[in-house]
Amino acid sequence: MYVVTGAGPVGYTVAEQLAEQGHDVRVLTRSGSGPDHPLVERLQVDASDREQLSQAIAGASAVFHCIHASAYRASTWAAELPQAEQVVMDAAAAAGAVVVFPESLYSYSKPDRIMTESSPREATGGKRGIRVQLLKAREAHTANTVSVIAGDFFGPRVKMAHAGERMVPLVLAGKRIQAIGSADQPHSFTYVPDLAAAMIAAALNPQLWNIVLHAPTGPPMTQREMAAAYAGAAGVSVAKVSAVPGLVLRAAGLFSIDMRELAEMLYQFERPFVMDSAASQRMLGLEPTPLGEAAAATVAWWRGTARREGRMMG
Repeated sequence: MYVVTGAGPVGYTVAEQLAEQGHDVRVLTRSGSGPDHPLVERLQVDASDREQLSQAIAGASAVFHCIHASAYRASTWAAELPQAEQVVMDAAAAAGAVVVFPESLYSYSKPDRIMTESSPREATGGKRGIRVQLLKAREAHTANTVSVIAGDFFGPRVKMAHAGERMVPLVLAGKRIQAIGSADQPHSFTYVPDLAAAMIAAALNPQLWNIVLHAPTGPPMTQREMAAAYAGAAGVSVAKVSAVPGLVLRAAGLFSIDMRELAEMLYQFERPFVMDSAASQRMLGLEPTPLGEAAAATVAWWRGTARREGRMMG
């Protein structure tokens, strides 16, 4: 039996893939949401509550911890994430379960170089420094853990992302897209089903525990190329893509906390921001989904969502 905390894009996809492979899955959320599948048990559980969590993961072989902070702010991350992960690792250690974490590229301290599994992860300050602290806490804990690093997400159910709601529905509606930083710098985007597959493969192989892996990720794409891939999959004309310069976002950050938090990560879009997953792919026995297939699945999900909500979409 496997436990998944959270039912956002990553948690939902992990649970769905596990169930499709024939595994019993228990999804823990405060709302009781998750995939509708006969092998998926959906429970209303507060994963930050030690007692509730300990009871819910009893008998589990692995815990996929896919819950994030309540806001995209360094202060919120610092207040919520370390304690939440500590609770999960403590409960998992007591249950004898490995904990698998999805992880970002934020911790890499030399992002101007191609980031590999052996690149230094010593970034400081803000959200980047918090990710470093989390990785070190996992390494120091008695629980077995695996951290699977991914680039910016795209795919079905991925909304709040640069290649999600800021791009796909605009492409389908034939509207102009405003990328941040630059529309023409190479950037690594990870297809969420590939991240989920990597997390599952790592959980099932004890030889891969207690290390940091990279999710299978295809060649870097510019934001302009990503938009073109969606347009090609949708059979529509490529929308005009322009960029909001970093200077504008930084200026807006003087008056808006959200803009300031976004501006902190502009380095990812003003220069090449590229990860290499070749070593992990060999260890996991996985390859990234071809872009055309991934873009088509993403477009199909957005169109299906629009139909269910009674909206028109190209």
